[in-house]
Amino acid sequence: MTHDATEIIGGVDTHATTHHGAVVDSLGRHLADREFPATTTGYRALLEWMRSHGTLTAVGVEGTGAYGAELARVLITAGITVLDVDRPDRKTRRRQGKSDPIDAYAAAVAVLSGRATGVPKSRDGVVESVRVLRTARRSAVKARTQAINQIRGLLVSAPATLREKVTGLDRAALIATLAASRPGPDLSDPLTATRAALRRLARRHHSLDTEIAELDTQIAPLVQQAAPTLLGLFGVGPDTAGQLVTSAGDNPHRMRSEAAFAHLAGVAPIPASSGRTHRHRLNRGGDRAANNALHTIVLVRMRYDQRTRAYIERRTAQGLSKKETMRCLKRFVAREVYHALTNPTS
Repeated sequence: MTHDATEIIGGVDTHATTHHGAVVDSLGRHLADREFPATTTGYRALLEWMRSHGTLTAVGVEGTGAYGAELARVLITAGITVLDVDRPDRKTRRRQGKSDPIDAYAAAVAVLSGRATGVPKSRDGVVESVRVLRTARRSAVKARTQAINQIRGLLVSAPATLREKVTGLDRAALIATLAASRPGPDLSDPLTATRAALRRLARRHHSLDTEIAELDTQIAPLVQQAAPTLLGLFGVGPDTAGQLVTSAGDNPHRMRSEAAFAHLAGVAPIPASSGRTHRHRLNRGGDRAANNALHTIVLVRMRYDQRTRAYIERRTAQGLSKKETMRCLKRFVAREVYHALTNPTS
């Protein structure tokens, strides 16, 4: 066999500024390893270096959703099969040590042995646009919540003359009143300083309200474009649909079955039987944001969907607890969501 005909597997340990690559042959023998800069030129150099050792069949990359995202794009564009590799667990690290070459070789061996099977998100379509916009929205929502909590906290200890003026106002009226207040120039007076702080927080809250509304306007048509069938499901709104398509990625077919999506969303039933007790419990693993989206859909259906309410009554009569019934419902919704994601226009 000539050198060029040798089939090889690559592995990459990714970092912020450098990537360390390694190659092994079909028997798992270590051939070479080398460090490259995490730049466009470095990605191409890494690919050419791997190919110089034989026929490159696949590459295992650590962190395809973080430091290895752009490298994965370059490799996929070049026609290379890329698999997402988890970093070695603590037991393996204690036994084998920790270094960039060791981790790179471990990534390659994980692909060769079949332990690494995860296909990374492609991150090259409209879903990636939804994801980055939702990141900005989530930050704005968190900051808005902090602002209103700080306003209420200041009002608790504020002088009575200030507190009594806003007592009984709902949130919108409270924000409008505080934002329009005129605290005065003398900030050495605690009352004046409190009014100034409340005005700034109120105006920040109002600004974040506007920002969130603008982001919702931008995200909604993108979600509609990415998964129109998903939005047609009962209880699924733009926010929950946006989270579910983000969790699935631009290439949802990488999830081989609805069971795989259920595991991804943390709704796959976990056996919890012992002795004469035969039951399953809630799964606390997987993507918790996707799990929360499914939970929200189930809550909506429990309140407004007659079929769901009838199902709850039947399962409660059979002796299931509310948590167990909701687990069953979330698994059923996951099945519907999976088919909607993998058939977005049907």
